[in-house]
Amino acid sequence: MMEKGLKDLKNEYLDIPIPEELDFVVRKAIKENRSLKPKERSSFKKTIIAAASALIIMATVTVGINTSPAFAETLSKVPIVGGIVKVLTFKEYTLNDETFNADIKIPEISGLKDEELQKALNEKYLEENEKLYQQFINDMEEMKKNGGGHLGVDSGYVIKTDNDRILSVGRYVVNTVASSSTTFKYDTIDKKNEVLITLPSLFKDDSYINIISENIKEQMIKRHKEDENMIYWVSGVEDEDLIELFEKISKDQNFYINNDGKLVICFDKYEVAPGYMGVQEFIIPTEVISNVLVSNEYIK
Repeated sequence: MMEKGLKDLKNEYLDIPIPEELDFVVRKAIKENRSLKPKERSSFKKTIIAAASALIIMATVTVGINTSPAFAETLSKVPIVGGIVKVLTFKEYTLNDETFNADIKIPEISGLKDEELQKALNEKYLEENEKLYQQFINDMEEMKKNGGGHLGVDSGYVIKTDNDRILSVGRYVVNTVASSSTTFKYDTIDKKNEVLITLPSLFKDDSYINIISENIKEQMIKRHKEDENMIYWVSGVEDEDLIELFEKISKDQNFYINNDGKLVICFDKYEVAPGYMGVQEFIIPTEVISNVLVSNEYIK
């Protein structure tokens, strides 16, 4: 049998099914029929502590390398400049009960020649997820004292981009009580030079903040005009007297670089839109930011 060509391998890699945990995020967003306003967010977070239950919990913590064979085998065959970089599940915390559920998958990056960068990223992933699990346990114990309710946390990762130059890893957390909140964090790595790419590092100065923000507002209004069910907290769609409107991105706004070399700006659930809209992403046209880019090395 002839060995598969590079193109077939890459197509096979790109066709790998989306992880169940990401499907869970999407399903939760779709099922959301009611939304919280920004001013209600703090009280929403406090709901986690206010809820209660007195059930006996059976918990299992599984530790070890827990990988998808299809993903690992395919990824290992794709040539990468400077070596093979993999992202695998290093550790997993699980707890399953009728009213308490936790599934926390901790990623680990391997294959980077810059061992310090690799170590720093992996330690960050381990620390933030161990804190997440411990917070879940603490909240669960608090709920047990107060008598009744449900609590869930689902955390994992998704590979947004993996090509010869760029690796973008997204880590998500879904906290569920009566409703759910979803947050994403991204790390984008230049695999050739082995550096962590930050949003400010892509631009000559801070002018990108207003330029990108104005483009996102335009995209929000356009999406709403095309589909009135797409609601954003932006002037022209919502009344500023009723809700706090989106003005501009932060200097270190969540982002990643996609396979087409485009900058994608990301917002958590509830950050710029009602809960049923879920997490939001906006691809920024390169021509909009070309004059303020340091170079076209990453953004095409």
